[in-house]
Amino acid sequence: MDKKEKIAVVGVSRSKKKYGFRVFKTLLDHGFRVFPINPNADRILNQRVYPNLSSLPEKPDLVVTVTPPDITERIVDTCMKLGIKKLWLQPGSESVNAIERAKNNGLDVVYNACIMLESQVS
Repeated sequence: MDKKEKIAVVGVSRSKKKYGFRVFKTLLDHGFRVFPINPNADRILNQRVYPNLSSLPEKPDLVVTVTPPDITERIVDTCMKLGIKKLWLQPGSESVNAIERAKNNGLDVVYNACIMLESQVS
């Protein structure tokens, strides 16, 4: 992964025990420009949190999902609508529908892999 990439993490959590928090913090700690997405939070780790992908000030290069599969399916649709071409579906957030929809619409999708392990940012 290129540290110049803008990454949106959908499903960022305020709880330090949850993967949504861990993924966000790990990417920040490794110098990535990260946009946290959570409709129920204003700030996490002193970073402004956005309610959804459409509210971001810039289009991200990559969207990472740490959400339930049914929400991930909606995120795939939003990525297609916004012209976001790269998705990383964290384990537990993916579904067959989300993966197939992303692939069938020309999105570059990674699944069955943890971004903290596979991208060597941990």
